[in-house]
Amino acid sequence: MTINRLIDGFKSFRTTYFEKQPEFYRNLVSEGQSPEVMVIACSDSRVNPSIIASANPGELFIVRNVANLVPPYEPDNTYHGTSAAIEFAVRDLNIKHIVILGHTHCGGIRRLCEGGKDDNSREFIDGWMSIVRQATDEKIESDDQLRHVEHKAVNISLDNLLSFPWVKTRVEAGELTLHGWLFDLERGELRAYETSGEWEVIAG
Repeated sequence: MTINRLIDGFKSFRTTYFEKQPEFYRNLVSEGQSPEVMVIACSDSRVNPSIIASANPGELFIVRNVANLVPPYEPDNTYHGTSAAIEFAVRDLNIKHIVILGHTHCGGIRRLCEGGKDDNSREFIDGWMSIVRQATDEKIESDDQLRHVEHKAVNISLDNLLSFPWVKTRVEAGELTLHGWLFDLERGELRAYETSGEWEVIAG
C-alpha cells in the first residue's frame, strides 16, 4: 500500500463525513467525545476494531499495542501508555464497557512462545510480552499451543484490569463491564470469554 493510497482514502473519508454529513464532526467537536466502549486491541494490521465492529467515528475509544496486553497497575514515574489510556477512558470518559480484543496468529504471542530465531534479543518486545508469560505454563503441541496462549493472554489481561482500583470499584458497582473477545482470522469468528469460564463463538 502506498502513501498515495492512504491520501485517497482520506479524501473518501472526508467526502463521507465532512461534505455529505457536515454536521457529523461538527457535533463531535462541539459536544466532545462520549464513547461507551473502550477496545484494547493488537497493533496487528489485520485487526482493526473500527472495521471489525463497523463502528463510526466517536463510538469506540481504542488503544492498540503489541498483543493487546493490559499491564498490572503500577503507578510510578515511568511511561505507561496503555495504563494512561485506561485511566482516561474510565475516570474521564466514564466508559461503560472495556473489550480486550485478541486475535489468532498474533506475532507477539508467537514471539513469547518461540522467542527469536536468529537475534534472540529485543529491547522492548520481550519485556512487554513478559506481562503474560504465565500463559505459557501449560504446554500443548504445535499450533494448539499458540491458540491456547492467545486465549489465555486475554484472560490475564482481564485479571490485570481488575488490579486498577478505580476499574475494580466500578465493576463491583455495576457501572463498568469487562469483556474478553478473540477474533479468529481464519474462520471469521468472534469468540467471547463467558462467565461460565469457557470461550464461546458469539458471531460467525
